[in-house]
Order: sequence, then structure tokens, then C-alpha cells
Amino acid sequence: MKPLAGRVALVAGATRGAGRGVAVSLGEAGATVWCTGRSVAGATPPGRPETIEETAALVTRAGGQGHWLQVDHREPEAVAALASRIGAEHGGLDLLVNDIWGGDALTHWGPLWEHDLDDGLRMMQSGLTTHLITARLLLPLMLEREQALLIEVTDGVGEHYRGSLFFDLVKAATRRLGWALHTELAPRGHTALTVTPGFLRSEAMLDHFGVREDNWREAVSQDAHFAASETPRFLGRGLAALAADPRRSSLGGSVLSSGELGERYGLVDVDGRRPHFGRHAEDTLSDALEALPEAQRARAFADADALSQAVGPHAAPFVGVGGAALLERLRRGDAPRAAVVATVRL
Repeated sequence: MKPLAGRVALVAGATRGAGRGVAVSLGEAGATVWCTGRSVAGATPPGRPETIEETAALVTRAGGQGHWLQVDHREPEAVAALASRIGAEHGGLDLLVNDIWGGDALTHWGPLWEHDLDDGLRMMQSGLTTHLITARLLLPLMLEREQALLIEVTDGVGEHYRGSLFFDLVKAATRRLGWALHTELAPRGHTALTVTPGFLRSEAMLDHFGVREDNWREAVSQDAHFAASETPRFLGRGLAALAADPRRSSLGGSVLSSGELGERYGLVDVDGRRPHFGRHAEDTLSDALEALPEAQRARAFADADALSQAVGPHAAPFVGVGGAALLERLRRGDAPRAAVVATVRL
């Protein structure tokens, strides 16, 4: 028997990207999966052909039972109707994956005073309010089950600033939601936590680089870090393993990356690789720091700009992740790898 046979899951925001990957992987593990989103045949965003009907069909093809329903999770009435339907057909809900986003087109990289206010507030509604609405209206169904699991999906596990205030706030809030919901659910025997993919080879990212899944490595010449990327199915396989783990409550309230889930459960991506973007970042920056001549280190450790220049363009993006804490450890003489591991989380 498949590990999630008999379990009922809802993936909210299952049209594409991580949501689709999670839904299909839960189906692969035997779950009944409800797939929701706004994109249906004849009504998709410009340039994006994916639909929730396709996702549900992929779930069934993978070995589960896929169902779909067009739902705008910004509208409590629509989410309440979804909850009523799941309750009527299944009597409860074992797993909720909150992956609603829709904020990419609303994000402006730069300071708050240059960010379009309407776009920022819409991002808050799309990426955060929707999660609250969905959790509030589906949790009563989860309380009908034993050891239900609620997953918040965010972007990144670190506390570093993400380059846009509204984006940063939404992603930090979804991390906090996993912890807060676990605080409320744990006394009742249920679990909540937050997860993040690594460098995701989503449909949109493949389009951005002008490649397909079967030739994605050709894009490494455009961005060397793409070599450490992963398919959306990798996070999905991690969540399927987590949902089947009888000891999952020990992870409640935490924030876990797909790479960490992969290591914990011994998983491989659909292409046979074992991606871990956090480990890639640690190795890249540590190697660059260890290669610095001793005579140059004091000057390189003066500030973030000096360190970024010293380690070179390949490792420089990870300097800001470590931030002031990384610089402090390096200045006091910590070994480069120890300093990086202690401060760089992606």
C-alpha cells in the first residue's frame, strides 16, 4: 500500500510551480489531492498556460486521486464553499498545503518609498491574507482527523532582508505562521510547520532562461548557480515523506528547506540528483573565503562591499545572506566554513 493511501490533502495554489510539484508528489504517494487556484482552461494569466485541471490530471496519473476546483482564496465565501465540499465528500482533511502566492508581478525590487503602494498591498492580500483565510476555514476539517498536518510554503529560511519590503514581509510572515499555528495545534495532537524550495526550476524559471526540463543544464552558462536547482517535485517528495512520518510532530513549528527534507528522508529528485541549495551556498562562499590569501583578509573583512568584491561575483550573492553576523565571526578569527555555516541560511 502507498504511504498516503486513504489520506485527503488540499494543495491551495496548485496550478504551477511548487504547488503543482507538491500535489503530484502527494498523488504519487497515494493521496487524494484537491487542487485549487484561479487558473482554469480559458482563464489563465498572460503567458502562463498551466491550469488546475492539468494538475489534478497529473495527480491521478501519478497514482493518486486528483480533484480540482477553481477557488479565489482571497474570497472567504469561495474558500468556505471549498471546505463544505471537502467535508461533505470526505468528512475531514488530513493535510493542508498553503502555497498561494501570485506576487511575482507585484514585486518591485528597491526601497519602500519607490514601491507601488497598490501592488504592495495586493501582494499582502495575495500572499498572506489568503493563507489566513484558508487556514481559518479548513482547520475545523483538520481537527476531525488524527495527527493532521498543515504546511506553510515560503521562499527561503534565512532572516536576511530580501530586497523588497512587501516581499520580505510576506515571506517572513508565512514562516511565522507555521510556528504560530503549531503552537495552537500541538496541544490537540496536530502539526504545523513551514517549508521552502531551493532554486526552483518552475515553469516560469525555465521560460526565463529559455530552456525546457529536458535541457535545463544549458542555462547554467547564464547562471552558474542554476546547476544546483531542483524540480518542483523535489519539495513535493519531501512533503510526502514528511506526511508519512509518524514522528513528524518533532519538527513542528520549524522552517525546513527541500534540501533538508531530502537529507532527512534520503530522497532524490526526479532526475536522480540530490539538490540542496543551502549546502551549495555554504560550499561556494566557504571555498571563496578559504582561497583568500591571509594578507588580504583584514581588508576583505572591512565591510560587506569589500568582502563581496574579494570573494568574486560567483560567491558574492551569499555575502549579504550572512550579513553583519558573518563579518563579525570572520573578524574575530572563526574559520571561514564555520562562520558561513553559522550565518548563511537560504
